[in-house]
Formats: sequence, structure tokens, C-alpha cells
Amino acid sequence: LETFFSTGLRLAELRSLNCKDINEKTREISIRGKRGKIRVVFLSDRAVEALKDYLGSRVDHLTPLFIRSLEKASNIMPPGEEFRLSRVSIWNIVKKYALKAGIVSNPSPHTLRHSFATDLLRNGADLRSVQELLGHKDLGTTQIYTHVTNPQLKDVHKRCHGK
Repeated sequence: LETFFSTGLRLAELRSLNCKDINEKTREISIRGKRGKIRVVFLSDRAVEALKDYLGSRVDHLTPLFIRSLEKASNIMPPGEEFRLSRVSIWNIVKKYALKAGIVSNPSPHTLRHSFATDLLRNGADLRSVQELLGHKDLGTTQIYTHVTNPQLKDVHKRCHGK
């Protein structure tokens, strides 16, 4: 979950990650997004630590970054595609921990992507940068689902209008 929120990846992008895709030194992941476009996403300190803990607990040599069963995978050699975490498994993990956190209104993997973008915007990121981080071709796509809250609009109005 930490990797999901830290990077704003799409479900398919997260699912497709392999261990070799993580550059721990630069805290970056090069990801092939929609239409085969390559972009770089960045890992937060918390995501790096979570990945270190996760990878440190694995006893396998499988290619996929996120696998569904450590017990079943421990005696299998690469590539191990059959152990790659499924879309449904990722969806269930997101739902499980969202419910534990008290988020009950239809949590989904896309909720984390949306929260990533909203968090960036609320903390001052410009829309164009958010567009690049999300891998959107058109700025309009970013505008559609990264809403701006009424308190933010009120603050912008107060700071910028009628001076």
C-alpha cells in the first residue's frame, strides 16, 4: 500500500513491477505506463523502508516484486509469474486496510491513485507536475479527477482576489 500511495501508480502498473525495477539508491521506479510510455515515479522514505522490510522477508528469487504467497513461492525459481499478485488480490488488500482505517465508501486501488494526486495538489504541486507523475497524456484527464476542495477555493479567493 505504501508503494501504491507513494507513487500514484495504476493497478496494472503496480502489478507489473519486478524486483529489478526498484532503484533503491535513487528511490525511483521506471514504469511502462499506458501506450507503452516510460515515466519515472518516486518512492517516499516510508515506501523505501516498507519495500526493504518486505523484500528482506522474502526467501525466494522470483522476478515479480509483489507475490501472493511466500510459502508457496519459497522453493520455486524465476521467473515465477504464477506467483505475481493478481488484480483481485491487490483490490482485496486495499479494501481490507481501508476498512481497518475506517474508510468505508468504496475503497479501491484507484482511490489510492486519486489520494496521491489530491495530496500533491493540496500541498502546492502544480497540475502539470501531477499530470507527469500520473502519466496522463492530457492535462484535462488530471483536472477531471483531482478535485479541489471548497476550503482550498475559499483560500485561493481570499489570497488572490480583490487586492
